[in-house]
Amino acid sequence: MSKIVLILFGLIFFSLPITLTAQYVAGAQDGFSRADVLRGSITPEREWWDLQHYRLNIEFFPDKKSIKGANLIEFKTLKAGSKMQIDLQKPLKITKITHGNSELKFEREGNVYWVYFEKPLSAGVTDSVEVFYEGVPLESKNPPWSGGVTWGRDDLGQHFITTTAQGIGASIWWANKDHGYDEPDRGMQINVTVPEDLVAVSNGRLKKTVADAEAKTKTFYWEVVNPINNYGVNVNIGNYVNWSEKFPGEGGELDINYWVLAHQKEAAVKQFQEVPRTIKAFEHWFGKYPFYEDGFKLVAVSYAGMEHQSSVTYGNWFRNGYRGRDVSGTGIGFKFDFIIVHESGHEWFGNNISMKDAADMWIHEGFTNYSENLFVEYYFGKQDAQDYVIGSRRNIRNDQPIIGKYGVNNSGSSDMYYKGGNMLHTIRQIVNDDEKWRAILRGLNKDFWHKTVTTGEIEAYISEKSAKDLSKVFDQYLRTITIPVLQYKIDGARLTFNYDEVVKDFSMPVKVYVNGKDMIIIPRGEEQSLVYPEPIRTFEVDRNFYITAKAKSN
Repeated sequence: MSKIVLILFGLIFFSLPITLTAQYVAGAQDGFSRADVLRGSITPEREWWDLQHYRLNIEFFPDKKSIKGANLIEFKTLKAGSKMQIDLQKPLKITKITHGNSELKFEREGNVYWVYFEKPLSAGVTDSVEVFYEGVPLESKNPPWSGGVTWGRDDLGQHFITTTAQGIGASIWWANKDHGYDEPDRGMQINVTVPEDLVAVSNGRLKKTVADAEAKTKTFYWEVVNPINNYGVNVNIGNYVNWSEKFPGEGGELDINYWVLAHQKEAAVKQFQEVPRTIKAFEHWFGKYPFYEDGFKLVAVSYAGMEHQSSVTYGNWFRNGYRGRDVSGTGIGFKFDFIIVHESGHEWFGNNISMKDAADMWIHEGFTNYSENLFVEYYFGKQDAQDYVIGSRRNIRNDQPIIGKYGVNNSGSSDMYYKGGNMLHTIRQIVNDDEKWRAILRGLNKDFWHKTVTTGEIEAYISEKSAKDLSKVFDQYLRTITIPVLQYKIDGARLTFNYDEVVKDFSMPVKVYVNGKDMIIIPRGEEQSLVYPEPIRTFEVDRNFYITAKAKSN
């Protein structure tokens, strides 16, 4: 076993099972409740079985603002087990759970249901249970930042219904194994029944539509064949119309479908030309689109947008920028449609590569924030791209670490977006080889194809492929709230410098300009000096490194 493999194994081993198990055994702690632990950890009642497939049947009753569903959960036993955890959040309730021809006993603890088998299931078998549930789900007050069902109306007064679940969890509207570490290996069927005058759009491909004249309903049968994270599952219901196109991509012909409300189509046809441009840029940077089998769709919704796998939702008013503003403050953000670019970037980071634990949400948001910068570079050049990512630093708060608490469904600071993107931009400067950097980004999506990952795995991979130990860089930007301060002093031709406010042994190389000429220095915590061939008149740090420079007084 190579040294790199040993390091990678150690990172994976120590960062996942021990952390999550310890948090579970300890129960409520550090301000988190037992409910948080049950939601966010790999409990014994979760770990013994591996998801294989979901078949969700769900009916929406708009006038009552209620739902009724049944989810057939297929799984493989990793070891013997007799007690299973199924998640469904209040006020929804499970009414029945079947196992073959038998009904299983179950009891509720908050948002968790404990399910008891008649006798232990043996290891290595494939089995299934079907969970029946119903009720009035939590209504989202501010989608997508608050999860739930939005029972809205469109501009013409017709029903316009959406689901959102990031953070709060998919069990806010359907019963499932609600933890990011385990995705259904063979995908999911999503069969949605709605009043006959409405259209239901979900993930994957539409296989058929069946009308029930007597019940005055239609059922839309959607199928996802790839693994899918729970919060990426969504249903959108309204007066939708559809059109499609083919995109010649790295994986062959990609089916792209657009679903918008009928009165939006004219504006959408024009604005959605951004979609193939986006996929072209991201296939260049990240490799082929991860879900050719399920296609790509963009679906109009009433909120800003969300990265639902193969079913990206869009509510950006059919204009460039982000709902009328440029997040970078440079004007460059008005050159593209923020929601199309950002949410589509999640197909690679978030949906293809998915976090095991919510504490590592930066893997989704940091890389996807950075994808905006790469889109700009692909179409508008490096200067604009640098202006854009550096301009976004104004949004960084440095209020708490980017990585959250493990095992309790806790994500870190919202700095995971802009600080995460600037950290990656800084690492690119350290690598100092654009083709190698692109190969690393593409390699991530190839080597972690359709996998759930930890921060440790991502850190080890980038360090290995760049042939640079970046562990302290990740520690600094992900696990502290301080930005490295490069302190320097000029005395004639002598330059004295050191890092301040950094983690132990931090020694990140940085490009500086002395008398207008670039050079690389490698500061450390302790002072060091160099003598330049001529008196130093000017000194500045390359702006692409996310650090602060501070001159020492003589």
